[in-house]
Amino acid sequence: MRTVDIIRKKRDGGELNSEEIAFIIRGCTDGSIPDYQLSAWAMAVYFQGMNARETADLTMEMARSGDQMDLGAIHGIKVDKHSTGGVGDTTTLILAPLVAAAGVPVAKMSGRGLGHTGGTIDKLESIPGYRVELSKEQFVEQVNRVGAAVISQTGNITPADKKLYSLRDVTATVNSIPLIASSVMSKKIASGADAIVLDVKTGNGAFMKSLEESIELAEAMVAIGSQVGRETVAVITGMDEPLGSSIGNALEVKEAIRVLKGEETGTPLRKVALMLGAHMLLLGGKAKDYVQAVGILEEAITSGAACNKLKEMIAAQGGKADIVDFPEQLPAADTIIPVHADGEGWIESVAAEEIGLAAMNLGAGRATKEDKIDLGVGIVLHKRSGERVVRGDTLAELHVSAGRAEAAEAAGKQVLAAFRLAERPVEPKPLVYAVVTKDGVQSGDKVWQ
Repeated sequence: MRTVDIIRKKRDGGELNSEEIAFIIRGCTDGSIPDYQLSAWAMAVYFQGMNARETADLTMEMARSGDQMDLGAIHGIKVDKHSTGGVGDTTTLILAPLVAAAGVPVAKMSGRGLGHTGGTIDKLESIPGYRVELSKEQFVEQVNRVGAAVISQTGNITPADKKLYSLRDVTATVNSIPLIASSVMSKKIASGADAIVLDVKTGNGAFMKSLEESIELAEAMVAIGSQVGRETVAVITGMDEPLGSSIGNALEVKEAIRVLKGEETGTPLRKVALMLGAHMLLLGGKAKDYVQAVGILEEAITSGAACNKLKEMIAAQGGKADIVDFPEQLPAADTIIPVHADGEGWIESVAAEEIGLAAMNLGAGRATKEDKIDLGVGIVLHKRSGERVVRGDTLAELHVSAGRAEAAEAAGKQVLAAFRLAERPVEPKPLVYAVVTKDGVQSGDKVWQ
């Protein structure tokens, strides 16, 4: 078998068999196929695509390219959740204790962020003492005892995916549905999930900007799950404006705590967390229907069980659990600078990508992998789309570290530009557009919010 023949076959629109896909991924992993041929193969896939069987084979080969977590010793159905990324997306910090409090074990491996703000692991590291690295034995033991653990990904999970992604990043082949879908799903499968809930973002602050692309990606990932025996549900949620009001690591931890305490009601972040959590409970066999699942989660918040579970999880991983009651102990910025409206009208939109970039420029995210995150800085929004404002109203607050006056000035301009005003009242865009299962796409107007 020769690499050049596989490249030619895919370039000409042929369907690769399982052995050919395995040959490519094994050669990628052991270094026997040079980068220029892997790049050519990725470009052929970019233009010709892959069918569901090819994509599933690619996913499983990448999952097998490195370590695979066997979570069989954990009691119950392990349901993982993955978001395709957004701004102010703090759902994992809410869902891990909330779903665990409802009786579904959460054994989650997460990553660090590159871009707008830190990833889940960066956010958790803002909690004093929290250990993001556990051995497999410690991980399994904690999930069985506490019900939840969130740790950093091991260094050898899906090495083939890491290699391919680095090549796709520099060869303009990132935006390929089969390659994105297999990248996401290979990590979820290698992490040991029995079932998977996907939060596929769409809009200004999302990787997939159009609803059509987002649905196509969701369908591809759900199809992979079906092909490899992992029940998978994808929820298409809006990311035209930040999901939460806080953008920044410690700030997002504080907002997650408020949601778990029941202090945030009716907010987009809470609604999306409840929707994703409900699907996790359904896949985990803890509810007979969606309405019952949401009720179970709401009761866990009201009773204090979810908040107590967060304390347990933090304490089990060496963290300072009393930050739940005293969040002022979390890292904080030196200065808070308000951003005032310079006009009046109704807020038509709050551009998520621009808010995210402003937060990154304050130090809340990484422009490169080598950048160090400032855990206390970020942005807190005071207004959202659909609200009326007059000149001088506070739209947002910048949380800034000392010595970053120039960055703060630039971020203030970015935030102000992100708020688009209209002369007449406007309807906010949908929060949930669709739910995708193996049975098809359910439109947003039929989705409970």
